[in-house]
Amino acid sequence: MIVGVLRETKEGERRVILLPPAVREITAEGHDVRVETRAGLGVGFDDDAYREAGADIVVARDAWDSDLVVKVKEVQDADLAVMSRGAAIFSFHHLPGEPERTRALAARGATAIAFEMVRDARGRYPLLAPMSRIAGRMAVERFPARKVLVLGAGHAGSAAAETARRRGAEVVVLRRADATPENIERHALDADLVVGAVFVAGAPTPKLLPRSLVRRMKRGAAIADISIDAGGVAETSRPTTHAEPTYVEEGVVHYCVPNIPSANPAEAAAALSEAVLPYVLDFAAHDSVAVALQRNAELRGGVLLWQGRVTHSGIAAEAGLPYSPLTDADLAEAA
Repeated sequence: MIVGVLRETKEGERRVILLPPAVREITAEGHDVRVETRAGLGVGFDDDAYREAGADIVVARDAWDSDLVVKVKEVQDADLAVMSRGAAIFSFHHLPGEPERTRALAARGATAIAFEMVRDARGRYPLLAPMSRIAGRMAVERFPARKVLVLGAGHAGSAAAETARRRGAEVVVLRRADATPENIERHALDADLVVGAVFVAGAPTPKLLPRSLVRRMKRGAAIADISIDAGGVAETSRPTTHAEPTYVEEGVVHYCVPNIPSANPAEAAAALSEAVLPYVLDFAAHDSVAVALQRNAELRGGVLLWQGRVTHSGIAAEAGLPYSPLTDADLAEAA
């Protein structure tokens, strides 16, 4: 199998999906790895480090021309300009709330396998978890706070709560069942920091903080909306960048960077590379994306598009495209 490793094009994104030691494991199994030039510079690895690991250093178009393309963040406009038709892309995709990107991928006949949808036998999200933990910690470290309200108790929410407690804050965590409008209002109004850490697989984040509530929060309080990749928990949230990470609306500071872990790229890339490598090795061992999906239920659960067809009902509805579930026959035909 040929595996393509791309340089990230999202603004402020410095991570790379596979570090040279991971690439060495793939090439040691007899597979080809094409790494786009300068892909690892943001985490301290130059092209020679990847050559020594057995990779070919190529331009973007050649990296896209692989059996499986792996990257960190969702496909950007710059990627669409050079991606190969029919590419199979294994990455974070974050398609809920992004109908234009869904339509663009469908038009190019893409197969999109989303890290955030890969779920193990115990119901956990092994590729989402390491980045969520880093994001939860970093979101809290950014703001001094005496009282912190955390919405969500998954990996990001738990890391945020633990970090806030270590910093001496009073912490309230509202799990999904506890996040009633009354409970949210009661705690948000006197919080110095509200952390949005809600994740609903394959769906936009519910708006738990309406504008009317944000307007009544403490002046100078902050919302760190880790959930912004799927729309965010606040009606007042909109994506920001590492270059301009915050804005003030309704008197409240909003921090809504979609790729928080990129601010600590070496740690984040190492954790993500370690988590992703076993799945890439599984794809490569089967020498076929279709065969790997046939035999690995975890990977199959991550498929949002298959050869241009949208295989997730909610994402299809948002994009105004037909819903076409992935079948065994589809995979057998492509294998």
